[in-house]
Amino acid sequence: MRYGNENRVAVFFEKSDDLIARIKKIDGARWSQTLKVWHLPDTEEHRVRFKIAPQLSNLPSTEGIENIEKFKQWMRSKRYSDRTVTTYSEALKYFLVFYREKPLTGITNEDVIMYNNEYILKNKLSASYQNQIVNAIKLFFQTIRDTKILVDKIHRPKRGKVLPNVLSKEEIKLILNAHSNLKHSMMLSLIYSCGLRCGELLALEPVHIDSKRNIVLLKNAKGKKDRIAPLSPKILEMLRNYYAVFKPEKYLFEGQIKGQPYDARSLQLLLKQALQKAGIAKPVTLHWLRHSYATHLLESVTDL
Repeated sequence: MRYGNENRVAVFFEKSDDLIARIKKIDGARWSQTLKVWHLPDTEEHRVRFKIAPQLSNLPSTEGIENIEKFKQWMRSKRYSDRTVTTYSEALKYFLVFYREKPLTGITNEDVIMYNNEYILKNKLSASYQNQIVNAIKLFFQTIRDTKILVDKIHRPKRGKVLPNVLSKEEIKLILNAHSNLKHSMMLSLIYSCGLRCGELLALEPVHIDSKRNIVLLKNAKGKKDRIAPLSPKILEMLRNYYAVFKPEKYLFEGQIKGQPYDARSLQLLLKQALQKAGIAKPVTLHWLRHSYATHLLESVTDL
């Protein structure tokens, strides 16, 4: 699979705290929230370890490669995010590899069903991943003329009803108090107290903090939509102390280079360190803090 600008090895397995803990110990292992899959650096060691066959011949036909490139250009012209362009084009590539001997104009809805059965289900890939591929196929064939595909009749997998991962208030307190560094504590506290996504936090600028209205302005959040989040007086006071000490230039949370946003991987590492200090063994991700925020509001009978 392609993730960002590098090749990665996707690893699929049944959800298990033990397996998650084991894969997290592998150097370079990362979780993709978009694809709902763990992935590792594409090295010979990992290919042998997970019994992955060489993929030199696993390319679509020349027609497929040309159309994938056109599809990328179309998505970029429609202002899809770089991550969506990468995710959809990679998903489409696997589909077109499966039908590399068949012209695009000859692919039908029955072929999509066969792909789901002979590739997705046979390889025990997740419903989330199947849904991602269906999205890519539907969007691609909407842009292709002279096709036998009836886009509206492409069915997607039934979504399972999965409860979000939630931490207790006591566990949240331990995590937020784990770091003595003001910046580290501030970032984790803001994610939880405002229910932010990782990307939303790292894109924040000082001007997005509206202290008079006690809100945070989130520009170009998921789906390129702006939204606001409430800001508690306690967090606002912490932010004032943080700003006085660090004096950020462009982004509210900057890395070692002034004017550059804090690195997402470093933020994930901060959480991992906080969990170790707090003695919490659960495979917590930054998104767990967001889920916990929403759940704790509901438990407190907050007016939606």
